[in-house]
Formats: sequence, C-alpha cells, structure tokens
Amino acid sequence: MTSTTARGYQGNGKGELEGSVVAVAGAAGPAGAAAVLRLAEEGATVVAADADAERLAQAVDAARFAHGGASVTGDTVDLLDPGAAQEWAARTEKEFGRVDGLVHLVGGWRGSRTFAETDLADWDALHSLLIRTVQHTSLAFEGALKRSGNGRFLLVSAAGASKPTAGNAAYCAAKAAAEAWTLALADSFRKAGGDAGPSAAAAILVVKALVSDQMRADRPNAKFAGFTDVTELAEAIAGTWSTPTEEVNGNRLWLTPKP
Repeated sequence: MTSTTARGYQGNGKGELEGSVVAVAGAAGPAGAAAVLRLAEEGATVVAADADAERLAQAVDAARFAHGGASVTGDTVDLLDPGAAQEWAARTEKEFGRVDGLVHLVGGWRGSRTFAETDLADWDALHSLLIRTVQHTSLAFEGALKRSGNGRFLLVSAAGASKPTAGNAAYCAAKAAAEAWTLALADSFRKAGGDAGPSAAAAILVVKALVSDQMRADRPNAKFAGFTDVTELAEAIAGTWSTPTEEVNGNRLWLTPKP
C-alpha cells in the first residue's frame, strides 16, 4: 500500500457533507469532540458513540451549541462487545437510511521506561482498546459503507507503528496490528469495486501524537513538538470525502513527517 500526505479540508461554508451520515467511535475524547464538531459544521448528520456517557453528552452538546440546527446524536456503546457494535451499525443505518463513514478514534496509551520493563498487562489492555474495537467496528459497518457509494473507514494511528521504540513495544505493536486490519478492509473495498473502482475507502491518518487546547493549558511549559492539533486532524478527516475514493483507499495519510 502506498503512503500519501493528508490534505486538510478547505471549508467553504457550503456544507460539503450535507446529507451524509457519519459515525464517530471514541467521540468523547478531545480528538473525537473536534471531529464531531467539524463534521457537523460541514452538514453531516453525526452519530457519536463512546463508553463514557457523561463526556459523550458534553461533546454532543458542544457541537449542537456551536452549529445551531446540526444533527448530532450520542450513543453509549461498548465497542468491546461485537454484538453492541453490530447493533449500533444496524440501528444507525435503519434510522438515517445510510452510513457514509466510521471515524475510529478509540485510543489509549501504555508504555515503559525500557523494553525489558514492558508489562504484558499493557498489551492486554491495548489489544482491547486499539485492536478489538477496530475489528468490531469495521466488521459492523463494512456493508453499510459499501452501500453508501462514498463511504469512509478512517483509523487514526501513530508514526510509532512504522518505527517502534523500546519503551512502546505494546503500544506500537497494537497500532501496527490495527493498521494491518484497516488495510485488509481497504483490500476488501478494492476487490468489491472491481474495474469500476472502490465505492468505499479505508485509510489511516498518521500522527506523532495529538494535542488539544486543554493539554496546552494543563502543561503551559510543554513544547508538544511535532504533535498534531486535534482541530487539524478533524480537518483532515473531513477532507477525505472530497478526495477521490481510489486515492484514499488503502493509504496512510501522513499528518506528521514520515520516520
């Protein structure tokens, strides 16, 4: 699979995603809230999900407040439960008639000072958070994304998956596995499209790490060198729908220099 540089979305206020339905998994975190906000701004109906009901409600309310009339709903979903993921996908398509995207922002990090100090309990936790949730959402939404005609499955990953460091063995291995799974979904879309080309795309947006305004406020002396702001990530996410599907599918879209 090839790698490209992600193009930020150039919003024009016309609602480029008007009529689209986009599901956001992991919507309660800073990246999720930024994505929900940006997608709503572009006119999408956003179906946000997270296991944290309180923080999810805050993200949904913020998007509704910022964009009066925006269609944003929140579902408390345990994405570690494959049945719950399937039910969420089916309910979303039934209620709104279509699903044009699944943005996967379920995250988590655990690491150690050295390779020898790696705690395999970290792997168990990250396997669930970073791999199982990708498996469950991709299997649940694949059919709806194919039916969309311009579907997107978007995974946010880390540069460390391509160049792991000693203290991040579990994290980088989990991210690499999630990337491989996403690229397999991309191959499924490619094969289903045949000569006509894929009708949906699966892609990976790669960052070094993410930073938000709250993180800057909490750590005013930190540099956050090379980090991608969550608003920049949200721009890139929205921009994948205005990029031809065949250019998105199966690619790593870099928001940070390649290692």
